[in-house]
Amino acid sequence: MARSRWWLGAFALVGVALLVGVFVLIGQDRTPPDRPGPPGRGPLTVVTIGDSTLSGEGAGDYTADTNGKDGNWCHRSPNAAVNKIELPGVTKAVNLACSGAPAGQIGLGTVKQWTEPSQAQQLATLVKDHRVTAIVVAVGANDDPHFSRLISECFTSWFMDDGNPCSEKIKDDWQSRIDAMVPKVVSALRDIKKVLRTAGYSAEDYQLVLQSYAAPISPDIPEDLRNLNGCPFRTDDLRWVKETGAADLTEGLRSAAEQADVRFLDLSRSGEGHEACSGGADPSTEWFTRFTVEWNDLTDADRFSHAIQESFHPNAEGHAQLARCLSEFLGTSERSAACLKGEDGNLHAAPSVLAQNDR
Repeated sequence: MARSRWWLGAFALVGVALLVGVFVLIGQDRTPPDRPGPPGRGPLTVVTIGDSTLSGEGAGDYTADTNGKDGNWCHRSPNAAVNKIELPGVTKAVNLACSGAPAGQIGLGTVKQWTEPSQAQQLATLVKDHRVTAIVVAVGANDDPHFSRLISECFTSWFMDDGNPCSEKIKDDWQSRIDAMVPKVVSALRDIKKVLRTAGYSAEDYQLVLQSYAAPISPDIPEDLRNLNGCPFRTDDLRWVKETGAADLTEGLRSAAEQADVRFLDLSRSGEGHEACSGGADPSTEWFTRFTVEWNDLTDADRFSHAIQESFHPNAEGHAQLARCLSEFLGTSERSAACLKGEDGNLHAAPSVLAQNDR
């Protein structure tokens, strides 16, 4: 969610279950046994598709080819969740996600994001020499919700003493934006399934998971950090993001997952207690970036507009926590779950009803 570089959009996550077969020899039949799991050749692979929530925006150390080279600002990071997912038999992780990607670029078609073509089409190329067993998708926040514009409105609201909370304006058509987003997400998910079906995959050969977004900011932050040193938003707006915005967006994406017949991972409450600025003077406990400025980029005309792109996205620890939850979810057959903090302080995959009932 590069251009949208926003909290809501920003985050957060989804996962899939690994299916492993066994070689079977029947009697004296010398026919080569079926390959376990997905068809084809190559390493057993987990793939992420989507926007900044999965590309690694905010996690730093972006690959050179996605950090502005020739106009590519996908910001893929080696610290992204896909590189930390642990699944039996999986030896390869591939990150196709691109910051700012809309549903149109994730599905089949001609839409590009930061010079890159369709992610579904990239997947079609990947399955020629990789056996894809799990795909995690994050999509929707860069479509009708238009977080890039909303974050600007909320910043302006904070900056102007006489301004109204931006959430007051967002409320007017927030649900209609989500409703308009849902069919676009469904279409993108169906395109991903079409690519795998064309490659000879059956529904039992892989798992496809749609994840929702975390609320990376909270009203429960120190007053002295509600500024350019941390989280420059009005308290009313911070509360709306956490209590309403992320929850409503999650329900829209849950509907999309059901319509597309894929698994669903609820991230709406995954950042609780670890939001940006929640640590006060000690940001080490936070799983999301604060308002972040790459000062050197301000002196480069080609990089100037991307100087605050990392703001309010999961940091490296946030991605590690997401990967922990994804790994657990992918190891189950549950159709849906929620990433919630456990007694050990880490994220775990819990029955999604827990998150819904505790709102």
